[in-house]
Amino acid sequence: MEVSILPLKRVLDAPAGENLLDVLRAHDVPVSYSCMAGRCGTCRCRVVSGTVLVTGTAETNAPAATGQTVLACQTTIVEDCAIELPEVDEIVVHPAKIIKATVVGIEDMTHDIKRLRLALSKPFEFSPGQYATLQFTPQHSRPYSMAVAPNAGEVEFHIRLVPGGRATTYVATQLKVGDAVRLSGPLGTAYLRRKTTDPIVCIAGGTGLAPILSILRGIADEGMTNPVQLYFGVRSPDDIYGTHWIDELRERLPNLTAHVVVAAAGKSDRYRGGVVTDAVGKDWSSLKGWRAYVAGAPVMVDAASILLRQRGVAAEHVYADAFYASGI
Repeated sequence: MEVSILPLKRVLDAPAGENLLDVLRAHDVPVSYSCMAGRCGTCRCRVVSGTVLVTGTAETNAPAATGQTVLACQTTIVEDCAIELPEVDEIVVHPAKIIKATVVGIEDMTHDIKRLRLALSKPFEFSPGQYATLQFTPQHSRPYSMAVAPNAGEVEFHIRLVPGGRATTYVATQLKVGDAVRLSGPLGTAYLRRKTTDPIVCIAGGTGLAPILSILRGIADEGMTNPVQLYFGVRSPDDIYGTHWIDELRERLPNLTAHVVVAAAGKSDRYRGGVVTDAVGKDWSSLKGWRAYVAGAPVMVDAASILLRQRGVAAEHVYADAFYASGI
């Protein structure tokens, strides 16, 4: 079989029945991947011509035809085809690992948000904006975004406590300093793109601030000088947290402008009132040529993504990993 790789204009020979990601790696084609199990979405690509088979779906070996987006790690080659890889200059290769970690800090950030700090038993490579799955016990696990840039010894997560949520109730009532936690990852496609000078807009809702902080810290560490607009939306003044980190980032990123938007702002004029997506819409009639990072509740992520595309941000430059509540 011949597999054409766009936009690289390469043609690869591959036997029928081979996994697409395996073929790309065997031929040293630059491609992003992480979990290699269809969970993280990092190896997303598009079928330009021909048909491939996709595994790991509700219908085993479901065919994917021209124009369909697939995950390379879940795709089997069955005939001549052409595959388009996105942003080949922004390759992220962090093979997913399982790492033992130890709780070294738990503190309240708001009435329902806890800051969890974990010491790592060995280095954990990830790109700013990615997330990992934390397993506190075999019955208590959930994905959370890293709130820090990569470093040798420690990672940090911001966990909102959900009434009745299994994992968050365990964190709130039983987890303690010194406990062991199993960390697996990294996962996710909403990681910092470093090789661009485009202006950037970041939209965070609630604990969606965590991956946005990671991205902003990554921007600072990389010495990027892109103009950055940060919009942080919360429900009430009691839900605001992390503004001291934003202030610190302003010192490191002179091109950063931050907006805290409170849905129920009351009479205070310290923060903007209203919905965070409305604030973005009021401030910008056009965002053509921008890059956007969005993190928060799925309904906010969806609304923000629609708004950003309406304002001119190319769909492929809106980066978001929505977290859907399930067994939390």
